[in-house]
Amino acid sequence: MKAMGKVAYIFPGQGSQYVGMASDFYREFHEAADVFHESEQALRMSAADIVDVILKDPEGKINRTEYTQPAILTASYAIYRVMETQGFPKPAFFAGHSLGEYTALLAAGGLELFEAVRLTYLRGKYMQETVPEGKGAMAAVLKLPAQEVERACEEASEVGVVEPANYNSPQQTVISGQSEAVKRASEILKERGGRVIPLKVSVPSHCSLMKPAADAFKLKLAQTPIKNIDIPIVQNYTAGSATLAPEIRNNLYKQIFSPVRWYQSVEFMAKEGVDTFVEVGPKNVLSKLVQQTIPEVRVFNVEKVEDLEKVLKAL
Repeated sequence: MKAMGKVAYIFPGQGSQYVGMASDFYREFHEAADVFHESEQALRMSAADIVDVILKDPEGKINRTEYTQPAILTASYAIYRVMETQGFPKPAFFAGHSLGEYTALLAAGGLELFEAVRLTYLRGKYMQETVPEGKGAMAAVLKLPAQEVERACEEASEVGVVEPANYNSPQQTVISGQSEAVKRASEILKERGGRVIPLKVSVPSHCSLMKPAADAFKLKLAQTPIKNIDIPIVQNYTAGSATLAPEIRNNLYKQIFSPVRWYQSVEFMAKEGVDTFVEVGPKNVLSKLVQQTIPEVRVFNVEKVEDLEKVLKAL
């Protein structure tokens, strides 16, 4: 008989950022403020004041990939640290979408905050530098199954690189690649009844164009202490669980230039007995994707201080 009643904590990736995210936690809980200020220390020599970027963003940096990534990680982890002190239960799994996988590993105890912030800044920087702005594109495809999207990418590949990048839900697949090839694949998909939404991104993530970024990042990953963990994380590359540092590290490397298998990860956790998903961090993008994938599970998100009591009572 299938075990029921397990909880998974899931963490958002790029696209969920906004100025002021987790600001109420920053003001009301010293645990959250400590996370913000440790992140600030981690980036002091190489980037803008991350606290300023998150809370005020005077220079408009929050949407630049190298700042977006550590900013979302900081905001999401600050919320999670408060949840820990408020008596939230330990989950059966941690998982995160793309960048969110680093927050998941941090929450699971596999990474230290200082290292996680530095890693996500460098990950964003290498990704940003690999493909010149305007040369890459991404688009979300709705109303068509993943197989149709894969077929269209194959057909459009005569124009250039275009590949499935995110398997977000059974109804949503994101494609990524060179601008002209993404445009061609989008035309094919529209002809076949799909709805195609171009994404405002500066980097064509999770496709083979990102291999040079991944190779540059691999050395930094190798130099970063990653520990074995007790509570498994479900990784984007495999849509399966991992607890051992070498496997986790290798999957983080491959994740940069491979598709995010998000809905497959959600299905894996549900098969393992998870019936409750709690999204931790800005917005509720993942909550909606989980509901599209498995409508019968319970889904909550903790984004604001007022969510804490409501969600804790429900768990």
